Amino acid sequence: MSQQVTKDMTFAQVMRMHQDAVKVLAKYNLGCVGCMGAQNESLEQGCGAHGLNVDDVVRDLNALF
Repeated sequence: MSQQVTKDMTFAQVMRMHQDAVKVLAKYNLGCVGCMGAQNESLEQGCGAHGLNVDDVVRDLNALF
């Protein structure tokens, strides 16, 4: 069964799922690797705070799998 990213996952969870997740997040100017909020903040929360469409980010992350 393949893995799937959901908008309620934290950034840290997603970055542990695939090594290239950081590259996808960087495409959206999300510097999650150095962010303290990455451990607790969901993709939906973080994307909302940065004015991004979470569905676009989740789609691109899931393309890794």
